[in-house]
Amino acid sequence: MSTYLVLGVGMQGTAAAYDLIQSCGATRLILADSSAERLEAAEQRLVRMTGFPGIEVRRIDVAGPDGPLRAAFEEAEACMNCLPYRFSLAITRLALDTGTHLADLGGNTAVVREQLAMAAAHPRGSDVAVLPDCGLMPGMGNLFVAHAVAELGDCAEVRVRCGGLPTEPEGPLQYALLFNVHGLINEYFGRAQVLRGGAVTELDTFTELEPLAVDFAARGLEQRDCEAFITSGGLSTTPWTFAGRIGELDYKTIRYAGHHERFGLLVELGLLAEDELQVTPSRAGAQGPVAVAPRDVLATCLERALSYPGTVDLAVLRCTATATDGRTLELEMFDVLDDVTGFTAMERATAFSATACLYGALKGKVAIGGGPIEAAVDTTWYLGALAERGIEVTLTKG
Repeated sequence: MSTYLVLGVGMQGTAAAYDLIQSCGATRLILADSSAERLEAAEQRLVRMTGFPGIEVRRIDVAGPDGPLRAAFEEAEACMNCLPYRFSLAITRLALDTGTHLADLGGNTAVVREQLAMAAAHPRGSDVAVLPDCGLMPGMGNLFVAHAVAELGDCAEVRVRCGGLPTEPEGPLQYALLFNVHGLINEYFGRAQVLRGGAVTELDTFTELEPLAVDFAARGLEQRDCEAFITSGGLSTTPWTFAGRIGELDYKTIRYAGHHERFGLLVELGLLAEDELQVTPSRAGAQGPVAVAPRDVLATCLERALSYPGTVDLAVLRCTATATDGRTLELEMFDVLDDVTGFTAMERATAFSATACLYGALKGKVAIGGGPIEAAVDTTWYLGALAERGIEVTLTKG
């Protein structure tokens, strides 16, 4: 019997709640969000799909007083946090204080390292699973890397490539917004940590563009050209975990050919910058100047321009590893929107990866204590857990 708490019931949170009911032995499910509308929509959808009677909804603003949220934590054995990473530290502290196992979708490596340090220093840290970055990338990709090293031993190189894409590219960027817009901007902006010569090295994002072949035709889709380029946060803590064991490790995001050039113009113009600018409105009668962060304007425009109702999506993740003795292993996950549940490939691959990790903490398949997940999760069990959820991973040895 397990009581789960789900924080944030947007796209990923609703999918996570569904999997906790279907695959993780939930007997009680507490859904918490600041929006009454989102809570109602999530509850109705979950009841309609599963008939599960143990759902409770609570309208909680995590930015407000922590009393209501702390009470929810005290009632739950495990928490699936699907909120933006800016809340992760406060939520991790609550999980540790209340002895509640925690998984989240992460997305910011500096925050994740703070979470792990907090768990290491907390009096209850050795009794609570703290598992940041459990989604698709970071998350599934971390565990593919860990599985490759477990199978091959020390590696000369490991390359990770991942993308969530519409099956039919459209619009100005040949792309559709498949997850939180701020998460997308965060990936494209800043610095990325990789391994070069076995040591952690930083690279600029949006660099090292390369063509990439993806066999769409084998999945019944139209064959298209793809490209990949360096983005931030995808590897999370993996470079530090495998420093000295992997010579060359990097991560690149997959997009349809041409996306890099189009979005690169926005990068060069400084529209991803966080620092506010003083802007004088041009409309008649407007008061100015006003302080505006370029990325906030860009986020609003992207949400409007890249949201396409009824988008059918796909998710692909490929990890190619070469051992120091020349042996190779490739792991590839390919998923598409599920017509039965309506969950997108991005929702399934992200949310189900995270809930599998959280469930593993309750089933003895994940080391208790602060992650990182690539050192905590039994990867052979994890691959089986993905298969049970209909997410197939192909392993090819050479």
